[in-house]
Amino acid sequence: MSRRVVRQSKFRHVFGQAAKADQAYEDIRVSKVTWDSSFCAVNPKFLAIIVEAGGGGAFIVLPLAKTGRVDKNYPLVTGHTAPVLDIDWCPHNDNVIASASDDTTIMVWQIPDYTPMRNITEPIITLEGHSKRVGILSWHPTARNVLLSAGGDNVIIIWNVGTGEVLLSLDDMHPDVIHSVCWNNNGSLLATTCKDKTLRVVDPRKGQVVAERFAAHEGMRPMRAVFTRQGHIFTTGFTRMSQRELGLWDPNNFEEPVALQEMDTSNGVLLPFYDPDSSIIYLCGKGDSSIRYFEITDEAPFVHYLNTFSSKEPQRGMGFMPKRGLDVSKCEIARLYKLHERKCEPIIMTVPRKSDLFQDDLYPDTPGPEPALEADEWLSGQDAEPVLISLRDGYVPPKHRELRVTKRNILDARPPSGTRRSQSASDAPLSQHTLEALLGEIKALREQVQAQEQRITALENMLCELVDGTD
Repeated sequence: MSRRVVRQSKFRHVFGQAAKADQAYEDIRVSKVTWDSSFCAVNPKFLAIIVEAGGGGAFIVLPLAKTGRVDKNYPLVTGHTAPVLDIDWCPHNDNVIASASDDTTIMVWQIPDYTPMRNITEPIITLEGHSKRVGILSWHPTARNVLLSAGGDNVIIIWNVGTGEVLLSLDDMHPDVIHSVCWNNNGSLLATTCKDKTLRVVDPRKGQVVAERFAAHEGMRPMRAVFTRQGHIFTTGFTRMSQRELGLWDPNNFEEPVALQEMDTSNGVLLPFYDPDSSIIYLCGKGDSSIRYFEITDEAPFVHYLNTFSSKEPQRGMGFMPKRGLDVSKCEIARLYKLHERKCEPIIMTVPRKSDLFQDDLYPDTPGPEPALEADEWLSGQDAEPVLISLRDGYVPPKHRELRVTKRNILDARPPSGTRRSQSASDAPLSQHTLEALLGEIKALREQVQAQEQRITALENMLCELVDGTD
């Protein structure tokens, strides 16, 4: 008689639990826009949710600690003239968030640590380059101020937010609507899915598709893709019979999937959230009332089902907390923020452990808030792995750091290699290059002021002539 061997894994008993009622965020009118984005973004400081708003688009930003009922007059972030479709926190500055809208623009916002008295209406910068709605945003994982956007014009634009410039525009790769875009671990490649049913691996700096697979999932409904830590690509999609399906692919050999599994017959698009530290992927279907999670390993069948968190209410969207925002003292390995119709509820994923000591095996060093590269270094062809931090003593978010936008990104420059950025930009010693750049900036501003003064004088003269004429 053969004995069934149970697969060894420290994540086999991960269980999900909804936070207590007083830890939820109540009375939030979650957006009803029919768009397959997560509608929610979260970091160790703030929770941002796209909300219903009359006359344009808006989202609400709450400090994580501000749980309970949200005042109906709580200030919003408003500035878009049409619904907001996607939001994404900057991984290198917890006070900076980008929003994409149906109005074809991307806006980047600085969120203060204090609660503002009125709506935030002035973005730090507005990025204009798409000709149709912008539905996808993704910050570069390792380079400072590099933001990717994808629009209904089938174009991917990569921006330097610090200067407002377009770094790269990928406009002839996708013949149809782009459904998802994901950076790999060091930001050297992109995985994209498109309405033409093709999964592509793109080298953005060379402007070329380096690998592609047609009909990774044969159904017509939207497909999603994320890179795994090992460099594989995990996808969710639909079969020809409209069953939901997940797949794992090796970009070096796209002919056959590493793994392909059918799931169920629901029609909600599966949003995948991947944790590279544990190699667990959480699948949240829009309109589902469950979160399924799987472990990805090097052993067959490669994608191992772990468990399902179920609740009564369907989810409108979902946010995923970065590892540095978790409570390591409670063996919390993931926290998802589930959007209901009128509230947001944290779902905590925990590995049961008896010891209350720090668990090294659950918390390897994880990407911290320091970028590894500047935008121009990345554009010139450099790659760098994320700068890692230890969670042994917990993570304390740094104080408010301002994102400054200049024509040339000089005020947010990195220190020389080998030194940590301990000084603020204002008290760091200025290099000759920075001094020259500052003098150039001052000269340009003086010229602008002179031009404005000349314009005022001309207008005053015109006014005098008009007054004399009426006399």
